[in-house]
Amino acid sequence: MRYVLESDEGFLQDLLFWSSRFIRYKLTTLSNTQVKDKKCIQECLQRLQKKPKNIQELEMICKIARNAGLIGINTYAQPIIKLYEYLRDFNSMKEIDEEVLSEFLAMQTGGLSLASKKNYRIALLGFFNYIDKQNQDANGNSYIYNIELKNISGVKGKSGQKLPTYLNQDELEKFLSGIEKFEMSEKIRARNRLIIKMIIYTGIRVSEAIHLKAKDINLEENLYLLNIKGKGNKYRVVMIKALHIRNLLEEWLMIRSQIEVEDELLFCNQRGRPLTQAYIYRQVEQILASIGIRKEKNGAHMLRHSFATLLYQKRHDLVLVQEALGHADLNTSRIYTHFDKKHLLEAASIMDNINH
Repeated sequence: MRYVLESDEGFLQDLLFWSSRFIRYKLTTLSNTQVKDKKCIQECLQRLQKKPKNIQELEMICKIARNAGLIGINTYAQPIIKLYEYLRDFNSMKEIDEEVLSEFLAMQTGGLSLASKKNYRIALLGFFNYIDKQNQDANGNSYIYNIELKNISGVKGKSGQKLPTYLNQDELEKFLSGIEKFEMSEKIRARNRLIIKMIIYTGIRVSEAIHLKAKDINLEENLYLLNIKGKGNKYRVVMIKALHIRNLLEEWLMIRSQIEVEDELLFCNQRGRPLTQAYIYRQVEQILASIGIRKEKNGAHMLRHSFATLLYQKRHDLVLVQEALGHADLNTSRIYTHFDKKHLLEAASIMDNINH
């Protein structure tokens, strides 16, 4: 039996439902060789079938199952319960995407062992793969997350958090030049160049860019103001100088006017439907490949990191980075201080006057 992705009960109840179904599924598939009380496990399954009243009850059921001998359930339960708490401010299951989950992992697994980090990733992959297979609407269609969370090893920061891959200023200039030279069909050229440049010049998330509506962009003197709907339905305003995108925007709006656009979206495909994150990621990867730049992570999210890194290096204002990127927690923005070579050089020079 399949279930609708979203009900009328609201986001947190939907997330609790899917979390409970997934945990129930894991209870039936994990090895039970160490189970001491099978009746207890059966009772846990029955309680999960009814759906717990809240996340605390779900956590308690998982503890009971673990104490009964199903030790492996903790590997899946803890990440899912923490994810529930992390997503409390969200309004829709469809707001969850690859970027949100990557940021969750970065925030939650700092300082954990490599094995624990892998377990978190495995739990999230399993959870969303389960939802992909089990959700279906009245028309028989399924909403597919297609979460990958590619586990690429990299340099780690002081808390065990990976430092994000980014383009330095020279590479950004090369990339911007590459956008203009990269061959695209006439119907998508202005659109693709426009959306990629918006991400570069403002640091908005790919998910925020593809969900922009036409009414969300306004010209004031020589600046475009973008009204961004971020995570948790929180709004912020970012600016971009008109000289960077005016011609592309006007060209794309002319093309867009010939399309029956769904939900007043600023960016859409030729059928008027939303673009996907995967599509934008592929475009960025292809442009990077065309100019000979290869990074550990070549996706479009790297452009956001590049903006944030350059912003901090030039302004040394962590609060400005937080506001520009729409981070709820200043500690999320703090990762970009690791790229401040001037401050790192000061640290490296502290012992210069010590006799040796």
